[in-house]
Amino acid sequence: MTKYNPADRDQHGHYAGTEPATSDHGPIEATYLQAVAAFAEDTGVDQLAVREPQLGGFAHFGLEPPVDGYGLADLFSAGLAGFHDGALVSIALGLELVRAMLRDSGAWCRLETEGEFTVHVGWDQYLYIGSSRPCEGALTRTRALGLFPERLDASPYDFAPDDPEYVQRPADADFWARLHWTVSAHRAVFLEEVFAGNASRWHRLTRDSIETVRSRLAPRSQLAVWPDLLTDVGTAVAALPDEGLVEVVWENEDGQMTSTVVDETQFEAVASQLGSARAAGVVSMYAGEDLPLFTAVLPDSDGVLRARWQTEPTPSDRDWAFLKTLRRGQVVTGTVTSIADFGVTFVDIGGFTAMINIPELSWRPFNHPSDIVSVGQEITAEVLDVDMVWERVPLSLRAVQEDPWPQVAQQLGQVVTGPVTKVLPFGVFVRIEDREDGFQGLVRTSELDQSPEDVIEVGDVLTVKIIDVDVPRRRIALSQRQADQ
Repeated sequence: MTKYNPADRDQHGHYAGTEPATSDHGPIEATYLQAVAAFAEDTGVDQLAVREPQLGGFAHFGLEPPVDGYGLADLFSAGLAGFHDGALVSIALGLELVRAMLRDSGAWCRLETEGEFTVHVGWDQYLYIGSSRPCEGALTRTRALGLFPERLDASPYDFAPDDPEYVQRPADADFWARLHWTVSAHRAVFLEEVFAGNASRWHRLTRDSIETVRSRLAPRSQLAVWPDLLTDVGTAVAALPDEGLVEVVWENEDGQMTSTVVDETQFEAVASQLGSARAAGVVSMYAGEDLPLFTAVLPDSDGVLRARWQTEPTPSDRDWAFLKTLRRGQVVTGTVTSIADFGVTFVDIGGFTAMINIPELSWRPFNHPSDIVSVGQEITAEVLDVDMVWERVPLSLRAVQEDPWPQVAQQLGQVVTGPVTKVLPFGVFVRIEDREDGFQGLVRTSELDQSPEDVIEVGDVLTVKIIDVDVPRRRIALSQRQADQ
């Protein structure tokens, strides 16, 4: 519904009348609020949920008091922190939020009762109301108030994700486990809590403070984990660019955190405020320039992620989203990117680096991973596990190959001839297959048919009998004595 008469539109559908696009703060504004109240009454709702709240400017927290204004003065008992996604408000309070939006006072949000009722305020005082009921009485009331309602199939101001394919990371048990690990590795990190578009609070996390901070976060907040940027105040001041929009974060001697968003016209003033800080840092406000370690969104108390926020995904977030598509036992294709000196083979699978440990390269014996794979080779392997905390995926190359050990077990009792590959104090190993990667069995000293003066060396050929094949432990026992018998 709108205050603009459709008869005053030009041939392109644009309003060409004289009605101002701003609120009159009086009778017309009152008609909007009365119409919303009429639709709410016809629908039978008495509460609305705040969705995707935003502020027209930047809120400052820490040493400075919260910024007044935004049309929210005295509306929320918790101050700006009460203006969060999912906050339930009465119809009366919802109407005050609509008033603030009509006046363009700095605050904006969607007001919704899921599946029943919707109030969206658009540009130039266009307003959308959605109801699960016909609301004929409210329609009549709206026309009587002098407003112009038009039926639409859907709200033009519905939430639309920036990237429909991006899956937001929930702050679930895996997230907090990874955060604990990150804090332990870095000794301290910073958590940015964004609860109303661009209103944020910063928290310095140590192993002792994580759970305390967690208990005080606003519902459905966006969370961003940053490394310990804020250690050298002089370096932070020097990091201020020549121009541009940045967020400056600092910690005073009492451990209080303050953040403010400034441009080049305020750099000198904010630099003077950092004189008494014990730590400070500068984060660019432009997309892609500074990225946190990883991000997440707080789910509701039942574990369901209902907030629809989207943040710019970090490399860790992209890895997490990819890991969510994997499952144990899944067969994947990838390219060998490197072979580490300690034997682990790294494989690129869809942009994520997985690994193959030495035992999972082949069923057969080998001296070095390069005997099995080479850098640049495309391979097919099975996913052994998906570790969401450490973000690791071990693969198995041998799992997609036929296990030859059952065939070896069928040779139990046979007499074979092969070269000695290794001589040890307790016996010798003999290769029982005529191939370089053939299986080897152990002939214990007690099973050797040798006189004391005989010396066995690597390369000697022995005739032996296969007397045991332990498939689970992958061991073969041989006997030269029984072969002679």
